[in-house]
Amino acid sequence: MAAMIERAAGHDARRLSPCVCSTLRMVTRAVTQLYDDALRPSGLRVTQFSILATIARKDEANLRQLEDALAIDQTTLTRSLNLLERDGLIERASHPDGRIKAMRLTAKGKRALEAARPLWAQAQQKVLREIGTKAWAAAQRRLTHLLHVAVEKRRLGRRRRSARPSGALRSRP
Repeated sequence: MAAMIERAAGHDARRLSPCVCSTLRMVTRAVTQLYDDALRPSGLRVTQFSILATIARKDEANLRQLEDALAIDQTTLTRSLNLLERDGLIERASHPDGRIKAMRLTAKGKRALEAARPLWAQAQQKVLREIGTKAWAAAQRRLTHLLHVAVEKRRLGRRRRSARPSGALRSRP
């Protein structure tokens, strides 16, 4: 995997940033490009594939479910959903609570997802061959922990900000 990242990013892996965020973003960009290249014949990008696959697993999904499942912010998700809807891959599903925006795959979306799955599987196997399934399982456990920590810290920060009185000023040291 280090070799793939090195080639894709044009960097020596020893020169990765000590900043967790910068390093994760660099790796994410390189791996995203690898999957996007593999998925290109399907017309989907890996971000679109992930959204479609998540909706397909649930038959239909609302914004909150997709935000939680994909750890994606509402603005980015809404923009992606609008593009997928514009392209006829998803459609709004009626929901008893009209305030809830639920989406489901169209027939075109199902076909696009089915065409993309084997391409995704090839990219997945390529990455797993490079790093090894055991190494990926260990990395996935660590990344899952990091995800939970980051999500929880962000939620706590939001709660603290919303608990402040509206006119309260932050004290500065």
